[in-house]
Amino acid sequence: MAKTSAKVVKEQVAQKKTKIQLDTVSGKQGRGRPRKIQPSWVRGRADNLRMVFDLFWQHVWPSLSKAETQQDVIQSFSRAEVGSYALDLVRLSDLILRVVRDPKFPRQQREAQINFLADSIAAYGVVTPRSSRDICERERARIKKVHRILSYEFYIECSCGYTGYSRKHACPICEAQIQFKTDLLFDEEFDS
Repeated sequence: MAKTSAKVVKEQVAQKKTKIQLDTVSGKQGRGRPRKIQPSWVRGRADNLRMVFDLFWQHVWPSLSKAETQQDVIQSFSRAEVGSYALDLVRLSDLILRVVRDPKFPRQQREAQINFLADSIAAYGVVTPRSSRDICERERARIKKVHRILSYEFYIECSCGYTGYSRKHACPICEAQIQFKTDLLFDEEFDS
């Protein structure tokens, strides 16, 4: 039996390792469980459902509040006021019944009821109603933080001779404050 040198074995192992491509995407998507549904879709549906429920809530809520079975929910959405949204809501009748029977469902305020139901069924049952509400809440909070003005300054010409951008709404040299229009209304120095 012929002996092979250690150098040859190392080259063969190195060739096998190079067959694995460097630019392939690994199967891991990140930390935690993979998403079942896009959060932006859930929030978008919830916002749409809030608007839709607001249109016909006064016609649907009396019968929906007394619903005991899935058939009762279907009958409450079979009115003419619901229109083309009835088919989607009938498909979700089991989920709607669970949400309306939830002990945390608000009983008094119309807007709170609409928001709770819309956020709960926005995921169409892919996740639990509680998770759907959590997704909507997180997505709305994320959108509020995405774009905001952190600081704004003005180009000024000051009486001290400085010409340029202000710092904290004042001249960076003499620290004279910028007078805004609302300040001028209540300021006695600038009477005309």
